[in-house]
Amino acid sequence: MKFYDALQMDPAVLKREIAACDTRQEKAYYWIAMAVRSVLIVGFAIVFISLLSGVFGADNTPMAVALFCMMLGIRFVNFEYCVGDSLLTLAAVLAILVLVPCAAAVLPSAFLIPLHFAAFFALLYMTTQRPEMGNGGLYSFAYIYLTGNPVVGEALVRRGLLALVGYLICGAILFAKHRDQHKTTRFHHVVRKFDLSAPVHLWQLRMALGVSLVLTAGQVFGVERFMWMGFACASLLSEYPYSGNTTVRFRQRIVGAVAGSGAFFVLYLVTPEAFHALMGPLGGLCLGFCTDYRYKTAMNCFGALMLGTGIYGLQGTVLLRIVDTLLGVTFGLVFAVIFHQLAAVRFLPALKEE
Repeated sequence: MKFYDALQMDPAVLKREIAACDTRQEKAYYWIAMAVRSVLIVGFAIVFISLLSGVFGADNTPMAVALFCMMLGIRFVNFEYCVGDSLLTLAAVLAILVLVPCAAAVLPSAFLIPLHFAAFFALLYMTTQRPEMGNGGLYSFAYIYLTGNPVVGEALVRRGLLALVGYLICGAILFAKHRDQHKTTRFHHVVRKFDLSAPVHLWQLRMALGVSLVLTAGQVFGVERFMWMGFACASLLSEYPYSGNTTVRFRQRIVGAVAGSGAFFVLYLVTPEAFHALMGPLGGLCLGFCTDYRYKTAMNCFGALMLGTGIYGLQGTVLLRIVDTLLGVTFGLVFAVIFHQLAAVRFLPALKEE
């Protein structure tokens, strides 16, 4: 296998290749590929996000992060319909990501659930016909992250211009990589196939309703960093194939959050202050070696905690991360059980036997 091809592989695939190798030299080849891949992604992320933040303002860094994730994902996963319609829906997706989080920050509480539900369901329906490919997690992350970081006035204008730049980049990648796929499938064909007896559409409905409820609860009750609740809840509900049992991921999310927060706390205390700014990139580098959900959750804590420490202090941030995670996964677990029972009766009688 060429080294470039190895760099395109997911860590899970690389680790399977390592397990199948017979010699130390072959194993070292794939370990080096995994390390180089991780360094390149983190390095490119720093350059890309820093450049866009410098041009469009630090208050739009969350949008730059979302665009970076979209850019990486869209190289490999398309929307499962023709590229012309995909380019139109990509524009609609970015419009949602720019406008809806900002609208949610100023609208009365009574409008939040329908607003979040309509926007998030549309986002999933346009981008995620095959949840197993990961699009659901990517766009839910972008929506929740931007909902937790709204802007107004001039900053909103700059966010719109940044989204336009992102559209040109992601649209070019989408066209270059996927223009010859699904040529005969139009978006209206996808719309006509909507059926809640299909697990994928039931999954979309559960994700949209659960995330809209947890985000609304976080905003209404003034939960600090309520987007962390949203991430935790969405993580449970994003698991596919659709299942009413989310207890395994519930436990894994808690273990990962506690372990990651604890590791961050210890490293922050024992390392020099000059090292603290590197802890976010360190988490990103380690993430490039992770295949287990618990370890991914732990490493994802580093960047979030690094940003939060400047606002709430070390102890406050660590405690808030753990509490928000517990609230989010508990809500997700209860919601999934209730939703599953109702869905089993109304849409999928076969689910009763699971």
